[in-house]
Amino acid sequence: MMDLVVPPGPGVPQGLTVPAGELVERFSRSSGPGGQGVNTADSRVELELDVTAFGGFTETQRRRVLRALHSRLVDARLLVVAASEHRQQRRNRVAARERMADLLRDAMSPPPAPRRATRPTRGSKERRLAAKKRRGETKAGRSRPGPDA
Repeated sequence: MMDLVVPPGPGVPQGLTVPAGELVERFSRSSGPGGQGVNTADSRVELELDVTAFGGFTETQRRRVLRALHSRLVDARLLVVAASEHRQQRRNRVAARERMADLLRDAMSPPPAPRRATRPTRGSKERRLAAKKRRGETKAGRSRPGPDA
């Protein structure tokens, strides 16, 4: 089994390596293409990481991961990723690791800065009012002419 490598990015300045011993790999039969070997080869891969027990996170990173991935976590602590798009187990193992690394990197990135509200410019107000006036004139032109017309 190989380690899981999370490349450097926002929230993970030096990157992160999850040792293979921290990961649990399970194999099962995959649905989809495979010819004669589809019912015999265990090519589907499930990769599991206990987020609460893993000691490689800083406390901030752990909080961010738990908050960002709370809907994906099993029992509020296990991150499980499955890969079955390839016919070979080896390629599915690599795909599962890449998927988990992407999830962790995205989850550890800091939240975006809050939006600072700004006032509309004078020009935008004038354009809005001019558009409303044009629209009103268009609609007024659709009405029936009065008795004096």
